[in-house]
Amino acid sequence: MSNKEVKAALKSARDAIRNKEYKEALKHCKAVLKQEKNNYNAWVFIGLAAAELEQPDQAKGAYKKAIDLEPNQLLAWQGLANLYEKSNQGDVKADLMDVYQKLLELYESGDKQKWCDVCNKLVELYQQEKKYLEAAETWQKLIQKKKEDAVEKSELHQLWKKMIHLLKDNTQDQDNKTEQLLLVAFEHALGSADTIPSEDHQNLYKDFIQCLQITVYSFPFKFPYEMARLEKACNDMMALYPTVTYPLEVLSLHFVQSGTLSEEALRCFSRLSEMDASSAPGIIGFGIKCLQEKKYKEAVKSLTEALQKTGQCPAAWYYLAESQMKIHKHRDAVLSCDQALEALGTPTGPSLRWKNHILQLKAEALIKIGDADGAEEAIKALEQIADASSNPAVLAIRGQAYLNKGLVDQASEISQELLLSYPDLAESHAMEGFIHYSQKNYEQAERSFLKAIERNDETAEYHQYLGLTYWFMSDETKKDKGKALTQFLKAAKLDSYLGSVFRYLGNYYRDIAGDKSRARGCYKKAFELDETDEESGTAAVDLSVELGDMDSALSILNEVTEKARTGTAKWAWLHRGLYYLRTGQPSKAVADLQAALRADPKDPNCWESLGEAYLSRGSYATALKSFRKASELNPALVYSVYKAAAVEQILGKYKNAITTYQQILETTEEYVPALKGLGECYLMLARSALENYFDRKAMDYIEHALEFFTRATKQRPDVSCLWKLLGDTCTSIHVVSPAKASVRVLGSLLGKNTGKQMLEKSELLRLGARCYGRALQLMPLPSIWCDLGINYYRQAEHLTATGTDMNEISELLEKSLQCIKKAVRLDSRNHLYWNALGVVASCSAIGNYALAQHSFIKSVQAEETNVVAWTNLGVLYLATGNIEQAHEAFKVAQALEPTYLLCWIGQALIAESVGSYDTMDLFRHTTELSMHNEGAKGYAHWVCSTLQDESNRNTDLYLYNIVQMNAIPAAQVVLNKYTERNPDDASAFTMLGYLNEHLNLKRQAAAAYERAASLLKNSEDTEKYNVAMQNYGRSLCTLGECNKAIEVYTSIPLTTFDSIMGIALAYFKKGLLQESIKAYEKALSVAKSEQDKAHILTALAIIEYKQNQVDAAKALLFKCSLKEPSMESLKALCTLGLVQQDATLATAALKELLKHEKGDDDVEERCLIASAVYALQGRSVMAQREVSKAIHTNPANPALWSLLSRLVPLYASRKAKGGAVAGNSAHVLDMNHGKEALLNIAVNQLAAGCHMLEDEKNNPLKNIQKAIHLSPDNPAAWAVLMAACHAENTVVCLINTKPKRVGLEMTHVSTVSAKTGENNLPPNYIRTLEEWCLCQAITSLEETGKLSEAEALCNKGLKSCPEHPALFLLLRQVQCKQLLQNHKDLPDSILEELCKTVMASSTSLAAWQWLAKVYHSQRMMVGAEMCYRKSLQLASQQGSWNGKLSSLLRLAMLALELCMANVSNEHWPSLVQEATTEALKLSPCPLACLLQALLQYYRKMGARECFDYLELDNGDDRIECLWVRIKGNPETIVSVARWYLLRHLYAKDDCELIDVLIENAKANGDVRALELNEKLSSSA
Repeated sequence: MSNKEVKAALKSARDAIRNKEYKEALKHCKAVLKQEKNNYNAWVFIGLAAAELEQPDQAKGAYKKAIDLEPNQLLAWQGLANLYEKSNQGDVKADLMDVYQKLLELYESGDKQKWCDVCNKLVELYQQEKKYLEAAETWQKLIQKKKEDAVEKSELHQLWKKMIHLLKDNTQDQDNKTEQLLLVAFEHALGSADTIPSEDHQNLYKDFIQCLQITVYSFPFKFPYEMARLEKACNDMMALYPTVTYPLEVLSLHFVQSGTLSEEALRCFSRLSEMDASSAPGIIGFGIKCLQEKKYKEAVKSLTEALQKTGQCPAAWYYLAESQMKIHKHRDAVLSCDQALEALGTPTGPSLRWKNHILQLKAEALIKIGDADGAEEAIKALEQIADASSNPAVLAIRGQAYLNKGLVDQASEISQELLLSYPDLAESHAMEGFIHYSQKNYEQAERSFLKAIERNDETAEYHQYLGLTYWFMSDETKKDKGKALTQFLKAAKLDSYLGSVFRYLGNYYRDIAGDKSRARGCYKKAFELDETDEESGTAAVDLSVELGDMDSALSILNEVTEKARTGTAKWAWLHRGLYYLRTGQPSKAVADLQAALRADPKDPNCWESLGEAYLSRGSYATALKSFRKASELNPALVYSVYKAAAVEQILGKYKNAITTYQQILETTEEYVPALKGLGECYLMLARSALENYFDRKAMDYIEHALEFFTRATKQRPDVSCLWKLLGDTCTSIHVVSPAKASVRVLGSLLGKNTGKQMLEKSELLRLGARCYGRALQLMPLPSIWCDLGINYYRQAEHLTATGTDMNEISELLEKSLQCIKKAVRLDSRNHLYWNALGVVASCSAIGNYALAQHSFIKSVQAEETNVVAWTNLGVLYLATGNIEQAHEAFKVAQALEPTYLLCWIGQALIAESVGSYDTMDLFRHTTELSMHNEGAKGYAHWVCSTLQDESNRNTDLYLYNIVQMNAIPAAQVVLNKYTERNPDDASAFTMLGYLNEHLNLKRQAAAAYERAASLLKNSEDTEKYNVAMQNYGRSLCTLGECNKAIEVYTSIPLTTFDSIMGIALAYFKKGLLQESIKAYEKALSVAKSEQDKAHILTALAIIEYKQNQVDAAKALLFKCSLKEPSMESLKALCTLGLVQQDATLATAALKELLKHEKGDDDVEERCLIASAVYALQGRSVMAQREVSKAIHTNPANPALWSLLSRLVPLYASRKAKGGAVAGNSAHVLDMNHGKEALLNIAVNQLAAGCHMLEDEKNNPLKNIQKAIHLSPDNPAAWAVLMAACHAENTVVCLINTKPKRVGLEMTHVSTVSAKTGENNLPPNYIRTLEEWCLCQAITSLEETGKLSEAEALCNKGLKSCPEHPALFLLLRQVQCKQLLQNHKDLPDSILEELCKTVMASSTSLAAWQWLAKVYHSQRMMVGAEMCYRKSLQLASQQGSWNGKLSSLLRLAMLALELCMANVSNEHWPSLVQEATTEALKLSPCPLACLLQALLQYYRKMGARECFDYLELDNGDDRIECLWVRIKGNPETIVSVARWYLLRHLYAKDDCELIDVLIENAKANGDVRALELNEKLSSSA
C-alpha cells in the first residue's frame, strides 16, 4: 500500500470513528499497520476504537505502542488519560498520575488552560490517594503559574484557601514538609485577604493558630521555632482583633502545657479572665496562680471548675492533683492523675516529661493513702517513669511503697542505697526514719528524723513523724512539751492542712493537758481538714457533749450526714442515732442507725443500738430481729441476747423468751436480769394457765418462777422489785384449790439451808406477805402497800373457805384494810387502790358497805373508763338488794367495755333473780367471753334444768338454746373446768355427770357421780346422797359394771321407783333374770302411770324371751298394747316378729306402730324396722323407698342418709352410685356418722363397679382406707378393704398390668379375726364375717395362681366348718383348676363329682356359672348353656338384677363363640340375639350392643347393619357419620368395637372414615387399632 493509500485508510478510519463505526475503523487501522507497523496515528485510532468497543487491554496496549513510537506526542497520552479515567479499577490510579504528570510537561509550554485543568485533576487524585505532600506541591505549582500570569489577588487568595482546604483536615497524618506547606498556605491566604479585619479573615486566623497548636504539640522537638511562631500568630491576631478571646485562650493553654509560668503568662491569664471570666483557660491560669500563692483550696476549686469545661488539658489535671495533694485529698489526687494520663495519650517530647511528673505525683498520693493495694499500684506507676533509678525522690517513694506493703527488707535496701548515694539528701534519712518507726525502733527513728530535719526543716511530714515517734516512745516523751507537742505544733504551722497532726494535738490536750476545750478545737480542725477522719469527728462530738455544747455536736453530725453517700460515715450516723435515742426521738434514731448499718452491716453494737431504737418506738418484732442479729454477729454480747428475750416477753412469746434467757444463764449463771426475766415469763405463763383453769400446769410455772426470783434475790437482795415479784407469784395461787396448791420453794427464801421445801397454800400466801414486807422496807411504794393489802385479803379468803377461827380472819382483814388505806393516802389519784379498798370493805366479814360504795365511786372519779369499779359497784348494789342500781352500774360497765366478763355475769344474776327468759342467754354469753366460776356453774345449771324438762323438746326455745347453740358440750366443758378448781361442790359434779350422760361419755359420767356421792356421804341431807348413789349406780350399769352397780343400789334404801328400776336393770344385765323379774314386779307395784307399767311389762317380756318363753313374751307385749300401747312395746313386738320370721306379727305391729308415731321422733328407728319388715315380706324395693320417703321429709337427718346407704347395696344394687351419694351426704351432714358413712360409700362404690382407674381420689379403696383410719377396730371395714384390694387387682389385670396389692389375703383374714375378738359383737355376725373373709381370701389366691395356698386354706376352713357348702365348692374349684392345668379333658367321674358339689349349693349363681365354664372348657356347649340358663332362672327367682344380666351376657358370649367358629346351627345365632335383646331390656348395656355387632359382622361383613352396630354411638358426639363414644362406654369395649370397625371399613374401602377412626384411636391411645391399621394399610 502506497503512502496515499495509507493516508486514505487513516482518513477512512477517522471517519468511521466519527461515525461510531469502531469495528470498521479497526479494519482500516489494521490494514495500515500491515504496511506500516509503526504508524503512530493507526495505533492511536486502534486505542480509541478499542476503548469504545470496551476492550480496555487492547486499547491500553495500542496507546502504549503509540507512546513508545512518539513519546512527546499528545494524542496517545490524552487517549490513555481518557482510558484510565473511565476505568473503575483501582490499580490504574498510579498510572493515571504518571499520565497527568506527562501531560503537564507537554502542556507547560503550550495550552496553559489545559495545563491548569490537568493540574486540578492531578491534585484531586493525590488527595484521594492521601498523598498530601504531592497534592500540596502540585497545587503550589498551579499557584506559581497563576502568579506568573499576574492574576488578581482575590483569585490567588481563593487558591491558597483551596490549598488549605486540601490539607488542613488531615493534619494528624501529614509529614513535616506537608505541615510546613499548610502553614505557608495559611500565611499567604492571610496576607492575600481583601478585607482585613473581617469575619472570614478572623476564622482563617483561628484555623491558622489551631494548625500551629497541633504542630507545636505534635512535633515539639522537630519544630521548636513553631512555638515562637504560635506566640507571634496569637499576638498578631490579638492586635487585629483585641476583643476576641480565642488567641488569649490558645496562648494561655500554651503557657500551661509548656510549664512556663512567667510574668508574661500570668499577664495573659489575667487579661483573659478580665475579658471572659468563664473562660476555661483563664480559670486554669487563675488556679495555677492560686497554687503558687499557696491558696490550695481556691486552686482546687478553680481547676476543678475549668476542667469540667475542658477536660483535655493534662497539665491542668496535674496542677489539680498537686493542689489536692497539698490539702491531703490523696484519693482525689490519684483520680486527677489518672485523668491527666488519659488526656496525655501516648506522650513524646515534653509530654513525656509531663508523664513522669504525673506518675511520680500519683505514686506519692497512693503512698499517702497507706494501704497495700495502693502501694502495689504506686510501684507499678513508678516502673513507668523513665530513668527512675537515677532519681532519688522516685527511689524514696518506691521505698515507702515497699514499706506500706510490709516488704521491710526491700525498703531497707533502697534506704541504704539512698544513704550511700545521697547522704546529704533529707529524703534519704527520712526513709530510714520511716523504716525504724514502722518497726517501733523509736530511738533510731528519732535520730533519722532529726537528721532529715537538719537538711530540710520546711517539711511538715518530718516534724509530724518525729512528734509521733516521741508520742509512742514513752510516757515521758509524750508528756514532754518540748518533744511531741513542739513537733506537732511545728508540723501544723508548716502544713495547716495536715489533719492528722491536729488529731494528735487534740489527743495531747485531751489526755495529757486535760484541756477539753482546746482539744475539741483541734479535733474539729482535724475533722474539717479530713472528713474521713472518724476518730477526730467522734472525739469532737464526744467532747462537745461533755462540755454541754449539744448544738455543736449535732451541727458536726448533721454536716457529715448531709454530705455522706450511702454506705459511708458510719460513725456520724451512729452518734446521731444514739443522740436521738437519748433525747426520746426513736423514729429519727432508727433512720440514722439504719444508715450506719448500711456502712457496716456486721457491727453488732450498731444492731444492738438499732434494736433499742425500735424498742423505744414500739416496733417489737423488728427490735427482736435486730437484737438477734447483734447476738449472731457477736455471741458474747449478753445484753443483746437479754434484750431479745425481753422483747419476746413483751410480745407474749414466753416460751421462746424462756429459752433465750436460759441461753444467757448457760454462760452467766447468776445474771440477775435474765433470772428476773425468767421468773416473769413463768409468772405470766402461770397467770395464763390460771385464766384457762390449767391449775396443775400453773403450779409448775409458779414453782419455776419462785426458783428464779429467789436466785435473783440471792444475788441482789437490795432490789425491791424482785421481792415484789416474789409476793405477786405467791399471791397468784389464791384461786387454786388447796389440794393442788402445793409448791416446792428454795430453802434460802425461807431462811434455811435445805435444798427445797414443800409449802401449802396458806404458807405460800404468808410467804407472799413477807416478801411484800421486804419490798416495802427497801422502797415503800403505794403499789406495794396495795399488793400487801390484797395478799392479806386473799389469806382471809382462804381461811374462810377452810373454816378457820374467825379472830384470825378478822385480824387479816383489818391488816388488809389498813394497808390499802395507806396506799390510798400515799396516792389518792390511783383508781386501783380505791377499787381494792372497796372490795375489802364490802366483804361479808367487814361489811362496811358505805366505805365500799365511797371507794368504788372514788375509783370511778379517778378513772372514768374504770369498768372494774363500775362492775364492783354493781355487785355491791346487787348484794344489798338494790337491783335497779345494780343493773345501771352493770350497764355502764358494759358500755365501757363490752367484752368485760364480770359485768355480764352480774346482769345474768339480775335476770335470774327477776325470772327473765334471757337468763340462759346471758350465762351462755359469759362462757363465750371467758371462763369464770359463776358463769360456768350458772350456765350448766340452766342447761341441766332445760334438759330435765322433757315437755319442751319441740319448742323453739329448746331448739335454739340447747340444739342450735350446742349447749350440752359447751356446758360440759366449762363445768369440767369449774370442778377442777372447786373439787368439793357436789351439785356441780352431779350436773357434770348428767351432761356427760347426754354426751354418751359413760365413764366420765360415772366418775362425776361417784365424786358427788362421796362428797354427800357424810352430809345430813340423806335424800341428796341417795339420789347421787342412784345416779352412780345407773352410770355403772350403763358401763356394764353390773356387780358394782348392784352393790351401789343395795347400799341405799330401795323405796323409790327409779332405784328399784335401776337395780332391776342391773340384775338383768348381770344375767340374774329371776332377781330382775322380782325387782320389775316390785317396781310394777309402785308404778303410778300406765306408761311406766307398759315399760315394765315390755322389760318383763324381754326377760321371758331371754328364757326362750316366746309365747309368754308375746302375751306380755299384747298385754302392754291393750290399754295404752307404748312405742317401745310396739317396737319390741315388731322385732319379735322379725326374729321369729313371723311376717304377719311383724306387719301388724308395724301398722300399729305407724298409727302411734309422733312427729319425727326416732324416725330412723321406725324406718329401720319398716325396711326390715318389707325385706321379710320380699318387697326389697319398698325397703329402699321407705327410707327415701323419710329423707324427703327429713333431708337434714344424717342417720337416714346413712341407713339408705346401708340398704341400697342389699336391696337396690342397681342404684349403688346413689347409695354412695347417700353415704357422702351422711358424712357431710354429721361427722359423727363419718366412720359408718365412709364404709357404706366404699361398699356402694364396689357394688357400682367403681375403681381407681376411673377416679384416683374418689374410689372404694381410698374411702375404705379413710374409714379404717377413723375406726381401726371395725372388722367390717377390714373386710371391705379386702374386697377393694381384690377389685383393684382384678381391674389392673384387665389392662395387662401387674397387680400392686398382692399377698395381703392372709393379713386381712387375721386382722378381721383379731378385730372381731376385740369387740363385743353377736356370734352370728362374727361367724358370717369370718367365713366371708375366708372365701374371699381363697378366691383371691386362686385368681393370682396360688392354688396350693388356696387349697390349704380351704382344708383349714373345712376342718372348723366341715359342712360349709361354700368352702367345699371353693375347694372343688381350686382342685378343678389344678386338673385343667395338667389335663385338657376331665374324666366323667370328676365331672359328675363337680356336678354334685354344685347341686349342694344349688342356690348359688356363682356355682352354676362356674360349672358352665367347666363344661365350656370340655367343649360340652349344651351343658354349659343349661348351666347358664339355670343361673338365669335362680337370678330371676332371687330378684338379682346383676345375676340376670351376668347370666344373659355369658350365655350370649358362649353362643357367639360357636357362631364365630362357623358351627352350622341356627340355634346359636338366635341364642345370641335372644340373650342380648333381653340384656338390653334390663339395661342399655354396651357389651350387649358389641355382641350383637360382632354377630352381624360374622354374618354379613360390609353390610349397613354391621356398621350401625359397631358404631356404638349412644350420644351426640358424632364426627361426620362415625364416632366411637368414649365417656359412656368402657374403654375395653370401645377398643374391641374400634378394631372390628376398622376391618369393616377397610373391606368397604372407605378411606375418609378410616382416617376419622384412626385419629380417634390416636387420641385415646388405642395401640391395637393402630397396629391393625398398619398391617391392613401395608397389605392394601
